[in-house]
Amino acid sequence: MSVSKLVNGQAAETINLTDRGLQFGDGVFRTIKVLNGQPVWWARHYAKLVHDCAQIGIVAPSEASLLADIEQLKADNHTLKIIVTRGETARGYVAPADLSPNRIVQIAPLPAYSPDLATHGVKLRSCSTRASWQPALAGIKHLNRLENILARREWSDPSIFDGLMFDRDDFLIEGVMSNVLVLLDGVLCTPDLSESGVSGVCRDMTLLAATQLGIPTAVCKINRRQLSQAQALWVCNSLAGLLPVISLDELHWPVADLNKALQAAIELLKEDQ
Repeated sequence: MSVSKLVNGQAAETINLTDRGLQFGDGVFRTIKVLNGQPVWWARHYAKLVHDCAQIGIVAPSEASLLADIEQLKADNHTLKIIVTRGETARGYVAPADLSPNRIVQIAPLPAYSPDLATHGVKLRSCSTRASWQPALAGIKHLNRLENILARREWSDPSIFDGLMFDRDDFLIEGVMSNVLVLLDGVLCTPDLSESGVSGVCRDMTLLAATQLGIPTAVCKINRRQLSQAQALWVCNSLAGLLPVISLDELHWPVADLNKALQAAIELLKEDQ
């Protein structure tokens, strides 16, 4: 029987009820696309995992242990999810310094995204649920994703690919499951995530691809007026890749001429990982 889930390197379908990831969301995770047995942009994903663990004071699993887990799961063309929790304790927020972290590594089928999304674009909506302000957690992919869950509950229309989340001051932060890029006056801009949001690997690679193509980039605050004046909009994540946006609420855009060039440059970066 094939194994799809590992806990600390052992096949498992359960985790201890005292695990702090379950009790408090005390941990971090990564979601990675595996193609032909190779985790795409592995080095960058692992570096972000190490960074995010350090941000909340968890010792990250070694790269060797995670690669051994991936090999044991025999991932071919799959979605790979890595979860690291602080470990197991009784109730209460205080955590002993000598806890042993738990690592959960699992595979699942890749989402069935239509190839047409990359060429014809996706529709978005604005969410009323706000992205929370917390600089200590900003940028990291921690397990406390309740605001994203609430935001995702705001729509059931299958034609909407994702919803955009704004902060308390009405600046754009991210999509419920994606990062956002906006073309403003010829500059490819992405929201400042120093106070909230998740900094994804595909976001980083899109900015790198744009730089290689000679497109100026910037990380900045983006308000609704600027969104309405944008020349183009994209969302991205590690599973879907870079997708052009054709509508957001009452706003509409054609697919930008540079869309194919950006996507092609990103594909080349996958080969060069």
